[in-house]
Amino acid sequence: MRAWQIAEPGAPLDVMKLVEGADRPVPGEGQLLVKVRAAAVNFPDALMAAGRYQVRPPLPYTPGVELCGEVAEGPRAGERLVGTAELPAGAFAEYALMDAATALPAPERLDDAEAAALHIAYQTAWFALHRRAALAAGETLLVHAAAGGVGSAAVQLGKAAGAFVIAVVGGPEKAATARELGADLVIDRRTEDFVAAVKAATGGRGADVVFDPVGGPAYTGSTKCVAFEGRIVVVGFASGEIPAPPLGHALVKNYTVLGLHWGLYVTRAPALVRHCHEALTALPAVRPLVSERLPLPAAADAVHRVATGATTGRIVIHP
Repeated sequence: MRAWQIAEPGAPLDVMKLVEGADRPVPGEGQLLVKVRAAAVNFPDALMAAGRYQVRPPLPYTPGVELCGEVAEGPRAGERLVGTAELPAGAFAEYALMDAATALPAPERLDDAEAAALHIAYQTAWFALHRRAALAAGETLLVHAAAGGVGSAAVQLGKAAGAFVIAVVGGPEKAATARELGADLVIDRRTEDFVAAVKAATGGRGADVVFDPVGGPAYTGSTKCVAFEGRIVVVGFASGEIPAPPLGHALVKNYTVLGLHWGLYVTRAPALVRHCHEALTALPAVRPLVSERLPLPAAADAVHRVATGATTGRIVIHP
């Protein structure tokens, strides 16, 4: 089969190699061999390639952590599933492995690319907003990187929850995307001070919930415009800068800083992951924003562009 492989850590364009005669993976106990119908590109794909992610698969490995696949053999042959790939047999290949216990049915209303893009980003946003921050109807939600993969999911889920959604983006193209997603107010951080804009939009009160997959200046600014008893959910550090928050500031302003690592729920509370999938499947307004659908040879460039923040929505690879 054809498969991308990484044999040493480094930048995606340098270390991802497309192999034409790779061995088809062999499923072990509790695993499913699936034909990859679509594989979504994620920011962690680049971090993993560089050896800077909390998950470090053995080398060499096939990258790609999120997919929609069709079971290729056995009693479940033909089932269309979504979920995460069992590394080192990742999703940027014609065949991959999935955990039989955690793979979930692909929603019928979504095509392969949309189904592949539903899992990690929307689960992350759902757990952040509902499980961690308890977002309520009528509250104000501030979303950073709102035109990106996980940010676009947070905008849609925030609107579905009845929140007033403020989207922070970088550039006019991404601003247009955030508006299409349904954001109530869009702030271009390149031309506006988002702190001042949030305060102005809320009458000085600030945002009740902040969804932050960026870190760095996005986090620091958020502490200046979070409401009394507000919640800042730290989802990631796409800026490359991990902030060291002064806890005295959280004390005097009465706000909460929450961490969200969705992957822990897969191992520690899998029933919640399945419940979340059922909730997402039942929301007709939730449809992943797939901006590009590319063939397998384009995977390395796609991972590179996602890592540099040059994309909107989700890029999906079709082997």
